[in-house]
Amino acid sequence: YENYMFLSIKALICIIILMEENMKKFFLVLFTIVLFLSGCSTNTNTPTSKVEEFMSKYQRMDSEVLSQLDSIVSNNKDLTDDQKKDYKNLIERQYQNISYKIKDENTSGENATVTVEVETFDYRSALNKSEEYYENNKKKFQKDDGKIDQEKYWDYKISEMKKTEDKIKNEIIFTLHKENDKWILDDISDSDRQKLHGLYGG
Repeated sequence: YENYMFLSIKALICIIILMEENMKKFFLVLFTIVLFLSGCSTNTNTPTSKVEEFMSKYQRMDSEVLSQLDSIVSNNKDLTDDQKKDYKNLIERQYQNISYKIKDENTSGENATVTVEVETFDYRSALNKSEEYYENNKKKFQKDDGKIDQEKYWDYKISEMKKTEDKIKNEIIFTLHKENDKWILDDISDSDRQKLHGLYGG
């Protein structure tokens, strides 16, 4: 019986030792994973990460982006108040459905460029078709005095934009510069902003 107890205790000790070794390996692997994930999550000071942050603001409809949109829409003197609301809703729909793909990143000293392919609803085509329809049917948009009824014309253009389901891809080359070891995204051009709105082209 004593021999049996001795063997049982010896076996138990071996099991505990093996468990300790496996636990050490487990915690070592876990620690490595945590370090890796921590490194990934804190590495936000790259040209690409800055562009991703910028694009995310549009997708999330960040307050800064919406404030900028409010300013653009309110300054449009061609639209009535109701049309401004419709137009703003169209652009917000654009933001919520925008997608993008990082194509390239190039750095040169304190400057960098990030090339992005942006996919949006093709509002530009809707406007082009509206203008073509207007050219062929001017009388439908004329007042009694022969002048263009701009309100009626914009109602038609907005209605065509609302029907848009087709999408278009455009390329934007973002530029960045370094300040105090931090990458700063430069302001985008009006034409690049039109690409984000799906209005680029003519």
